[in-house]
Amino acid sequence: MNKLNALGIGPKIGMVAIPFLAAAITLTLIYPEIFSFGPGAKRPLLIAGIIVLVIGLICYGLTAKALLKGLKENKLMTSGPFHYCQNPLYAVMILLIIPAIALLLNSWIIIITGVIAYIIFKINIHTEYEEMEKYFGEEYREYREKTPEFFPF
Repeated sequence: MNKLNALGIGPKIGMVAIPFLAAAITLTLIYPEIFSFGPGAKRPLLIAGIIVLVIGLICYGLTAKALLKGLKENKLMTSGPFHYCQNPLYAVMILLIIPAIALLLNSWIIIITGVIAYIIFKINIHTEYEEMEKYFGEEYREYREKTPEFFPF
């Protein structure tokens, strides 16, 4: 095995989650009275959405930087964001960025995108684990045993 797959299962998640997200945003814009959390919640949700999005983008940037460093050096990343969970890039997208979009657009249906993405993650992540185990062997097995898979606690 020469190089690790830099995209992992991201495209598999995106093939379903992105069209669903687009449909959810479209439905929210057309029928806000059906899909909103409520008209009185718009301003607090907007503020919360901005805060969550900024945190999510910072975490995403830090994780992407660490991942690219690991790929460049052919090294298993176990520090930084990878200290808290094995899949921080997917976790940030599903736990922070998608909910931030839901808050910004005052839309409960957008939250379903995160649920769908997590289900696809759980169905497909074994392929990444198998690739990582072949590439890094015992070092990876030890990392998996001591590090949470997705939720960083």
